[in-house]
Amino acid sequence: MFARAQAWRTRTFSALSHPHYRRYWFSQLLSLVGSWMQATAQQYLVLELSGGSSAALGWVTVAQFTPSLLLSMFAGAMVDRLPRRRVLVATQLVLLITGLTLAVTTHMGVVSLPLVMALAFVSGCANAFDMPARQSMVVDFVPRSAVSNAVALNSLSFNVSRTLGQALFGVVAVLGIRLLAGGDAGNISRLALPFYLNVTSFAAVLYVLATLPFPARAGARRGRVLDDIGEGLRYVRGTPSVRNVMLLVGALSLTVINFNVIIPYYARVVFGAREATFGLLSASFGIGAMAGALWQASKPNPLRNLRYGAVILIVSSVVLALTPGPLLAVPVLAACGFGMLSLLVSANSSVQLTIPDHLRGRVMSLYSFVLVGMGPPGALLASRLIDQEGRLGSRWGLITLSVLGLLALLALWRRLPRQLVPPEPAEGPEVKIQAVSAD
Repeated sequence: MFARAQAWRTRTFSALSHPHYRRYWFSQLLSLVGSWMQATAQQYLVLELSGGSSAALGWVTVAQFTPSLLLSMFAGAMVDRLPRRRVLVATQLVLLITGLTLAVTTHMGVVSLPLVMALAFVSGCANAFDMPARQSMVVDFVPRSAVSNAVALNSLSFNVSRTLGQALFGVVAVLGIRLLAGGDAGNISRLALPFYLNVTSFAAVLYVLATLPFPARAGARRGRVLDDIGEGLRYVRGTPSVRNVMLLVGALSLTVINFNVIIPYYARVVFGAREATFGLLSASFGIGAMAGALWQASKPNPLRNLRYGAVILIVSSVVLALTPGPLLAVPVLAACGFGMLSLLVSANSSVQLTIPDHLRGRVMSLYSFVLVGMGPPGALLASRLIDQEGRLGSRWGLITLSVLGLLALLALWRRLPRQLVPPEPAEGPEVKIQAVSAD
């Protein structure tokens, strides 16, 4: 029993045996805890400023993710041209400044909904470059044989931090009442403390980025950026295994993967929860996502759970729509998180293991486009359908989103890749891995 547990731990966390990746992973974990505290506080702040409007929550999400929709392909081409360290330091500094601005204005009581939307847009511009750069970095710190595990551990750190950050939000908000709001639970300045704590968390990741020995890359690319973007688009279009995975991720991101709107609206409006329960519901989703990432990290074939994860995500979303109260919603949201991460880790790993290195930034920017870039239309669709005052109502609205996601899954089911196999030996000692599709 002990030997099996030891073998599972070694297999699941194998990428952390590489010291440079381990340093980067722990710095990201700390920084992301602060980022999730800020994201949860921002959602609650929007609901407070708007009087519980799902539309306001949707429009802030649009402001935050529209830059990914507009800039992702250009950002990917630039990531393939510029040193990744320089890109990441610049994006982290922009995110630090927006977080500090939000903290100060909330503390002073002068924050407004237009300001939150403007800061969300600036943060989204930084994230449009940050996401493909960070995802492309995986291959810089681990060998190709460990890429799938490193992708899963990246998702694990993202969701451990989600769990900790969202759970800490409830505690920190209560502390903010005493420290910043003078004991007044209705004073909006109580929400500034999570923003201040997030600002301090950037120190760790900036230090690690400044001191990590990034491997040398090929010389700077020449020619037009538009030509580079076209090359990435042609590769995805001509590679069915990559194209179909991205289509599935994009379709589900447009429909059922809109928990940044669904969770806060269900918690605050449908269930009538306050800060502590809101944090608990958000954290339960993160716990399930963490379990999904761990499960995926322990599997040698990253495509194993692609279909299973999508099915679990859709079914648990329907169950959430039928759940009568917040306590019963805790395990249901955990199942939603588990399914979503099982799907997304599998999708990300299969894409990472298929693409050639010289196209990595551009293809991963397209992956970010379908995952994050679908956030604006998806947020508007979700907020419209689940609105308590809308034609369908909150529960039938969420069921409708789930059915749309199910139709997309069924349409792509037979076209999705099923296994990863080595291709025919190519020139040189390294054999690249590619996904086999049913196309």
